[in-house]
Amino acid sequence: MRLALREAARAAGGGDVPVGAVVLSADGTPLATGHNEREATGDPTAHAEVLALRRAAAATGEWRLSGCTLVVTLEPCTMCAGALQQSRVDRVVYGARDDKAGAAGSLWDLLRDRRLNHRPEVIEGVLAEDCARLLTDFFRTGPPHRPTPGTAPETDF
Repeated sequence: MRLALREAARAAGGGDVPVGAVVLSADGTPLATGHNEREATGDPTAHAEVLALRRAAAATGEWRLSGCTLVVTLEPCTMCAGALQQSRVDRVVYGARDDKAGAAGSLWDLLRDRRLNHRPEVIEGVLAEDCARLLTDFFRTGPPHRPTPGTAPETDF
């Protein structure tokens, strides 16, 4: 989780929501990392988990990441939970809960839905306070790209 926290800090430095992820091989060796890059790339799917999964698949040459563990600082959203389910990771470990958009037990529980053909083990709350603090601090001060309230540029529509 400490490596995922370092990735999350990289996201914050670029103006993205500080979420970081790491894919570990079956023996615990890091295969790939990712951090949110939505603001940096303009890609709405550039979440930490999706980027880490893509990089792990590229590193292994296999889209099925059986035996792997994804470690992420924030509970996955529905998109990321779907990608995790599709990638066949064995385990998902996350830090802070996301009561507004979490899909691994908070708001929804997509990862453990018995109707799906693959359900990874879910471990929650690892370094939760550290993970939550990073997010709280980011939103308290506001990302560098966000305009000050009431100063949004005028639009033509």
